[in-house]
Amino acid sequence: MILECRCVTIHPMYKILALNNISQKGIGLLTDSYELTENPGEATAVIVRSADMHGMDFPENLLAIARAGAGVNNIPVDKCTEQGIVVFNTPGANANAVNELVFAGMIMAARNIPAAIEWEKALAEDIEQHVEKGKAQFTGSEIRGKTLGIVGLGNIGVLVAGVAEAFGMRVIGYDPYLSPEVISNVPHDVVFYNDLKEMLPECDYVTIHIPSNGETNGMVDHDMISCMKKGSVLANFSRGALVVNKDLNRALEEKRIRAYVTDFPSEEIQWSENVILFPHLGASTEESEENCATMAVGQLMDYLENGNITNSVNFPTIDAGRLEAGTRIVSLHENIPAMIFSQTGELASMGLNISDLVNKSKGKYACTLIDIEGDIDEEVILKAFEIDGIISVRIIKPR
Repeated sequence: MILECRCVTIHPMYKILALNNISQKGIGLLTDSYELTENPGEATAVIVRSADMHGMDFPENLLAIARAGAGVNNIPVDKCTEQGIVVFNTPGANANAVNELVFAGMIMAARNIPAAIEWEKALAEDIEQHVEKGKAQFTGSEIRGKTLGIVGLGNIGVLVAGVAEAFGMRVIGYDPYLSPEVISNVPHDVVFYNDLKEMLPECDYVTIHIPSNGETNGMVDHDMISCMKKGSVLANFSRGALVVNKDLNRALEEKRIRAYVTDFPSEEIQWSENVILFPHLGASTEESEENCATMAVGQLMDYLENGNITNSVNFPTIDAGRLEAGTRIVSLHENIPAMIFSQTGELASMGLNISDLVNKSKGKYACTLIDIEGDIDEEVILKAFEIDGIISVRIIKPR
């Protein structure tokens, strides 16, 4: 697919649009080269938390969108890629906040805490006597000594594994994208399974920590739930779309699973004393919001000022260092043969000397950062880079 090239000219001031309330700890990192705007049409970059961007039209000058969080379901990533807009997220910045909530939910389920509190709230008189007589109906169990199965051992899953071991749980895990880096971060006592359906019957608790996408949505269905140990607890702090709610309701009614804990409430989930629904509180801590905002703003600034890309969901990680002198060309393009040759050939034909070049690819797309000695005519470069396969090109000069 040949995409139309977008040549972007950046004015002296970067305009930043914040679609949600973003922590001042992050916003405060912006230098005098930046200013906040409320006009989407003039934005150079957008910082967003939960606002839905699927219906937005993006201006020609929009270069990047930074999600202050891990999931990017609220951002039209494919559309952004076609327009040469780099989409960032902040993996790991809210990991501890979610990790703590996972254990809050599992303990609430283990000890029947929500049902007990609701019962106690209804007591009007002789509370002490009623409590002593009625508390036995809420007798729960301890999580120590139980087996926890973790589906997905990324930033959050690894933290969950560590805390679970500290609680005295046996921890086993499944991750379809296991890599040496993932394995090195996981506590050494965790046993890995290659087949999810082999792991599930071992688990007293199962917690899900995988991204929501076309491959994973609906994976927690009747077939998967039927493999779970009878009376186990299922926790979902990833995304609601991972679970087929009608199959979940059926499993709860039939007592195939004892409880469901999730951070993603839905009208499709049948309320009962065995269902604990949090109102999407996973990243709702001051520390998490500050961490996400700080990471998002830092990544945006590095890309806008230097062309470097870190934690992008649609373009490759690339780093040419800080631009101290000369001129840097930032080229986003399709990952096709001879693309680098085409770009360097154009520069050579103009008698320009390349002092450094970095190229990285990610699937169908790539990024090339080219440093040129001295000052150059911006319009000439932009016109020369109207090459088939280039999505966007811009010029950066030291500030």
